[in-house]
Amino acid sequence: MKEGLNRKEIRDQTGSVPAVLDVNVEAEKDESFVIMGLSGSGKSTLVRCINRLVEPTKGKVYLEGKDGDSVEVTSLDKDELREVRRERISMVFQEFALFPHMSVLENVVYGLRIKGEDDPEKKGREMLDEVGLGDWGNVPPSELSGGMKQRVGVARAFVTNSDVVLMDEPFSALDPLIRREMQEWFLDELKNKFEFERTIFFITHDLQEALRVGDRIAIMKEGEMVQIGTPEDILQNPADEYVKAFVHDIKELAVEGDLI
Repeated sequence: MKEGLNRKEIRDQTGSVPAVLDVNVEAEKDESFVIMGLSGSGKSTLVRCINRLVEPTKGKVYLEGKDGDSVEVTSLDKDELREVRRERISMVFQEFALFPHMSVLENVVYGLRIKGEDDPEKKGREMLDEVGLGDWGNVPPSELSGGMKQRVGVARAFVTNSDVVLMDEPFSALDPLIRREMQEWFLDELKNKFEFERTIFFITHDLQEALRVGDRIAIMKEGEMVQIGTPEDILQNPADEYVKAFVHDIKELAVEGDLI
């Protein structure tokens, strides 16, 4: 990119596609930072660079904890990275990533057991109640619908009280009514119920969802950030024609920034 080549030219010359290009973002504690973009824009790759499920070829990732300590995630060895993933970063996978040989409850409490927490089953059942699956704890994931599996993934990520939660289209498989309920639950969890501040990276391709759950929204195109701003900024001052296309059909905002 330093030679002025665009993404297509690099692909043609090298056979490789740069997924994320010169991205600089900083998300605050107690912030829901939404990342939007079309398929192939790099949003999922960016989030996976944070916990190094995808190893970045250049750049650095820093994580600041609730006690003010700062860790350069990109410099950690295997054991240190495993510790950070266990204690400080959790993730909701778009493809669910549930263990098929475990029950729903065992999936939810897996992270708690790895951390050695007391009475993980009690916390797990409480979290399943929160996401509307309190009666499904003893069944295998194979007996659940796609939307139910997605809620199990959300419960597993939130029950550990990690500093950072990475959410890759967490509500995309849900029916509209359940999706709305989960968005409301998410906002309530984020703003009212956490024992300490945490940061959410939330991927979606749905602008209405982004406007509803995001404190700030970043819009990506071909691996680059096109615009970062509050929902009001994105709607009222789109940076270019690409962003305008996203907001074209969104006409109304309710008072206090929520959608009508």
